[in-house]
Amino acid sequence: MVKRYLAPLILMIVIPGAAILSNVPKARADVPAEAQQYRRELTRIVHAEWGLDGPVATFAAQVHQESRWRFKAKSPVGAQGLGQIMPTTADWLAKSFPSTLGDVDPYNPSWSLMALVTYDRWLANRIKGRDACERHAMVLASYNGGLGWLIRDRKLASAKGADPLVWFGSIERFNAGRSAAAFRENRGYPRLILKTHEAKYIADGWGQGVCS
Repeated sequence: MVKRYLAPLILMIVIPGAAILSNVPKARADVPAEAQQYRRELTRIVHAEWGLDGPVATFAAQVHQESRWRFKAKSPVGAQGLGQIMPTTADWLAKSFPSTLGDVDPYNPSWSLMALVTYDRWLANRIKGRDACERHAMVLASYNGGLGWLIRDRKLASAKGADPLVWFGSIERFNAGRSAAAFRENRGYPRLILKTHEAKYIADGWGQGVCS
């Protein structure tokens, strides 16, 4: 009798457990596994700097584009860490926001994420856009290539009759003098983040974005 009822009893225990495990959500395949360990910290930082409705998915998409979540990443030109902050920019940020950033520490994931989010906030305070998506596209273009270039490109766009408050299809078409390679990289940067990567992180449950 024991042998007769043992198998059904085991099945009753195992099958519900298997059903529960199958319902556990998995990260999207196109979101790097490395991203998950920084999810809570990035969310905390974005909420602190941008408010509880801050676009966490947008910042996750930016980190994705910058370093693919490799905290020891270093570019050929010297950009460092998750946010790929240049040393001169890192020094300026640390001096400008000492209570927030403290000493420069680009390979510390928390420091690098805070530097990225803080720099974007600084840029956003100086840039106007037709809406949040257009403004953040200009923020990203400035993060990548410098605020000075955005100002020059926007002036040229306005002089040519384009809307100076719209990035996509407007300001992005105008080059005030940078090299062809730098221009291509700079124009691709906001598009990849806001038109490709942002949607991945929204779908993976990272919160809202500025364009999607």
